Amino acid sequence: MAQAYTPGLKAQRRVRHRSRRFLPLTGEVLVEIGQTVAATDVMARTLLPGPVVPVNVAQLLSIPTAELQQSMRISVGDAVASGALLARSNGIFGWFPSECMSPAAGTVEAISNLTGQVLIRGAPQAVEIKAYLAGTVVEVVPQQGATVEAEVTLIQGIFGIGSEAYGPIRLACQKPADALTAERITPELRGAVAIGGGRVVPQALSRAVEMGVAAIVTGGIDDQDLRDFLGYDLGVATTGSERVGLTLIITEGFGDIAMARQTFDLLASRAGADAAVNGATQIRAGVVRPEIVIPWTDGDVLSTEHSVPGTQRPAFGVVGNTNGAGDQSESGSSLGLLRPGATVRIIRDPYFGMLGTVSALPPEPQVLGSGSKARVLEVRLDAGERVVVPRANVELVEQ
Repeated sequence: MAQAYTPGLKAQRRVRHRSRRFLPLTGEVLVEIGQTVAATDVMARTLLPGPVVPVNVAQLLSIPTAELQQSMRISVGDAVASGALLARSNGIFGWFPSECMSPAAGTVEAISNLTGQVLIRGAPQAVEIKAYLAGTVVEVVPQQGATVEAEVTLIQGIFGIGSEAYGPIRLACQKPADALTAERITPELRGAVAIGGGRVVPQALSRAVEMGVAAIVTGGIDDQDLRDFLGYDLGVATTGSERVGLTLIITEGFGDIAMARQTFDLLASRAGADAAVNGATQIRAGVVRPEIVIPWTDGDVLSTEHSVPGTQRPAFGVVGNTNGAGDQSESGSSLGLLRPGATVRIIRDPYFGMLGTVSALPPEPQVLGSGSKARVLEVRLDAGERVVVPRANVELVEQ
């Protein structure tokens, strides 16, 4: 049977998932192996050194650096408040002395007779790593962090902004092609992960921030609307650090694109369940995908109104999470097996965003419309049309 490998996004109903949560510096781990944790439970904490504020005391007092020590009124290790006296010059024959005040609160870290500078270290900053994934602790690395495992519904998006967010899954749209407009952002979505359909409009994003929506997951967004919402152009490195009041995950791409039916039905089937989402995205080396993680509990059942047609519970695999502060694990996307019957999304025009099923994988390269040769595949679109596209123009939708 013909087959190949291609990058793919995950849309899995039930899979065993691991999230590795590690501190940026050594600190204290607060959990033990076998312990059950909630998504917002703090697993580890540490203190980051505070910022250093340099003060050129010699220059401010107009004295030689050699006279700095005798002018100082504090010593290394002393705590100082903002506006506290650091040094006083002798003046001229004891008259008109000059004073230097501390521009910030902190601890005196160094006094240099060579440069005339005093370094003031600010208060340490506490860093806490939450579990992110509600589950069971399966690994603990002393002073560094821990790994949590759980059975989850896992869906990866194409693009996202914003950091980790938590809340119950609630439907803002009833169909995957419905545009997410401001009128659909209701008070019931406060603190929730709102599931849209097609393109989200800028008015809906602004209203969601006002209403306190935790996150929005929808099919598409116009790039100009995203730019207007953020107030600046995004770079090509990594997103996730944006502070815009909510987390946004786009499942299909830029433009007026409906959410894939399989993705929408899968999310709708978990309506009411608590989810953790992360908009962090990296499109270059070490690809990171935004994700929606919805843990299963013993009493959870699929909603019959939006059941996922044709899906069966798969054998469990273990998937590593790459998103979120403190995570250290493999890439968020993987190479999947591309073969007849596999579900794919076309990622180039003229069929951009369309879903279909691989019906054939011709082994020989074929001449494209551009005149170049490439290996292709035949895709039967959901509407029934059969099209031939280069294999590089599709990505696997893992189910």
